[in-house]
Amino acid sequence: MAAATLTADAGTLAKHDLKKGVDFIGITCQFWCHDGAGNILLGVRSQKCRDERGCWDPGGGSMEFGETFESCVRREVLEETCVAPLEVKQVGIRNVLRTNHEGQPTHWIAVIFAVRIPREGVKIGEPEKLDDLKWFSPDKFPTPLHSQFWPHYEIVKATGALAPKAS
Repeated sequence: MAAATLTADAGTLAKHDLKKGVDFIGITCQFWCHDGAGNILLGVRSQKCRDERGCWDPGGGSMEFGETFESCVRREVLEETCVAPLEVKQVGIRNVLRTNHEGQPTHWIAVIFAVRIPREGVKIGEPEKLDDLKWFSPDKFPTPLHSQFWPHYEIVKATGALAPKAS
C-alpha cells in the first residue's frame, strides 16, 4: 500500500486555521548572529509575535516549503537584520516541547545555527516582529530571555562557534 502524501501551502493552512507548532510540528531555523569577536546580536520580540512577547531572543524563523535549512537561515537573517550572513554553521538540533502563553502545548524542531554577520548595517528589518536589536557580550545578557535561550545557547557555546576568532 502506497503512503499518502500531504502538502499544504500557506493558503491551505490559513483556510483551515492550522497553526505551526500547535496543530502540527513546526520546524524553525534558529540562529545566533555573532560578529566573530565574541558579541551576540539579540532582539526583543514585539507584541505582535505569536508568543514570548517582550523577551530577548537570538532570532529564527519557520521553514518554507522547498527550502533547505541554510537557505531558510540566510533568508531569515537578512529579513530580520538587513545584513547578509558572512558564515553559516549548523551547530545542533533540538526537540522543543513547551506550553505557549495561551496554555497550549507546542511542538517545534529547532535546527540551530551560528551565523557570523557584519556589525555595520545591522538594523531592524521586521518592525512588526522586533522592537529592538542590540549586541551583547555573553557576560551581559539582558532580561527577560526567551524560554529556550539557555538550552540553545549551551548547544551553540559547546561548539565554540561563538568564541572570538584570533585576528
